[in-house]
Amino acid sequence: MSENTSEHILTPQGQQCLQALMRTWFEFERQLGRVPLIQRLERGQFSQADYRQLLLNWRQQVIEGSRWISRCASSFDRDYSDVRSVIIGHAREEHRDYEMLEQDFVAAGGELTAIQQASRNVGTEALHGFLMYRASQTNPADLIGAMWIIEGLGQKMASSWAEQIDKSTKSDGSFTRFMRYHGANDDDHMQKLYQLIDRLCQSPDQLSAIVRTARVTARLYCLQLEEVDNEY
Repeated sequence: MSENTSEHILTPQGQQCLQALMRTWFEFERQLGRVPLIQRLERGQFSQADYRQLLLNWRQQVIEGSRWISRCASSFDRDYSDVRSVIIGHAREEHRDYEMLEQDFVAAGGELTAIQQASRNVGTEALHGFLMYRASQTNPADLIGAMWIIEGLGQKMASSWAEQIDKSTKSDGSFTRFMRYHGANDDDHMQKLYQLIDRLCQSPDQLSAIVRTARVTARLYCLQLEEVDNEY
């Protein structure tokens, strides 16, 4: 996370939440480092077939992402209309990102019908089920914990992963546009998220719920990546 992150958080409760979320992020990074697919990527042993398999499994999570974010926005009542506006804007910006991912899959040698017909893996099923359940609760403030993990992944890891994939596969970057796009744009999404922390974390109970949802999201995200190597 950026060094000036704390400048966006003003209240003591918000600062405590931010510190807890940063600890959760570092735990998430350690978990990612144990995923076989990520280990191959970091060792320079990542093939173009690995990349296609990653996109094949990722597409469902990207599609479902805009759905649970939209559900989350609609679950905030009128007392949180300001929060709802921010989250609706986020969903609108990302709801067709999967099309760029599909184009990368085809550019990497995949068949469009193959990625469009692929089903969710076990981890994606669990992640989607958890996030849609939380998003259906009234005023689901804890989901900023989930956004912290998923948007943080784009901000902190996407550009680096794209560079490693291009290097391992000797690509000119023509099929890593989805990752590069998120690496360039998720910083803006994170800035909006920082602004919500003070607004949505105003009690110890809310802090606990936000961090718990971040930890569950992190674990299920890793499970999704672990399942990329399995055939369905």
